[in-house]
Amino acid sequence: MVSIIALPLILIIGAVIVISLFLHFVPVGLWISARAAGVSVGIFNLIGMRLRRVVPSKIILPLVKANKAGLDVNANQLEAHYLAGGDVDRVVDALIAAHRATMSLTFERACAIDLAGRDVLEAVQMSVNPKVIETPFISAVAQNGIELKVRARVTVRANIDRLVGGAGEATVIARVGEGIVTSVGSAGDHSQVLENPDEISKTVLNKGLDAGTAFEILSIDIADVDVGRNIGARLQTDQAEADKRIAQAKAEERRAMAVAKEQEMHAYTQEMQAKVVEAQAEVPLAMAQALREGNLGVMDYYNMSNIQADTKMRKAVAAAGMPDGAGITEDDDKPTEIDTK
Repeated sequence: MVSIIALPLILIIGAVIVISLFLHFVPVGLWISARAAGVSVGIFNLIGMRLRRVVPSKIILPLVKANKAGLDVNANQLEAHYLAGGDVDRVVDALIAAHRATMSLTFERACAIDLAGRDVLEAVQMSVNPKVIETPFISAVAQNGIELKVRARVTVRANIDRLVGGAGEATVIARVGEGIVTSVGSAGDHSQVLENPDEISKTVLNKGLDAGTAFEILSIDIADVDVGRNIGARLQTDQAEADKRIAQAKAEERRAMAVAKEQEMHAYTQEMQAKVVEAQAEVPLAMAQALREGNLGVMDYYNMSNIQADTKMRKAVAAAGMPDGAGITEDDDKPTEIDTK
């Protein structure tokens, strides 16, 4: 009894599985839609796409759009581009937009642009409707040292022939910024730039900045010009501050050399004083030697001592009547020519 009930259930489950696998490998609905749209594609081609791990809807639906738009493309071309990693739907949309705008864009060129990593649909739209690129504030300094901050709007149109291998928006912005800096820097006074900002546009536009880029520059419009800092005055101030620090360093160096010289002379003076003391210490020894050798008599020694004592006494009496600071010096202790006589 159980086997009789289970057998139809097993058959139903098996039939569902077989039908699911059949519909997975044989997209009958997609084939019917393609045939209804007038696209000639065989059912075995759809099965082959499944076996090649290609999603049939990614090929058939863009093929239907292309066929309805009157484009001459086939399923093999779209499948090859899909297997190469391209966006088939976006390429077909770009071809339709270019066809409607009477632009010359082949399928191979569109695939090359897509595989190069660029948005081919956006490129076609930009060729029809030019894009405005707004630059950030670009700082430039005139010859009188005044900083100007300039912001420009660049109107560009995509060049389909140079999309592959051409530079992008960043290069255009950089070149426009370079041209603005050059134009402002060549102005003698910043007021000239403020009076005629269109001169910047003319100068920059005549440089041919779109060479080697994927765009064609149509116009460059100066949107805003602001006066910034006085760079020239600031540079002069910084230079004066640097000169002052250099002068201070040199003065400090000279002061250190003077202090070192003073210390050196002080040491030299002490050395000379030590030599004087040493010489004075040799006087008694010389006198004793003279007494022993008979070159100096006892009376001569006493006479010399009396003369020295008399000289000190007279100087002391004279110093008593002098103001402070005008006393006896060291040279006054020496016996004069009159005292020796």
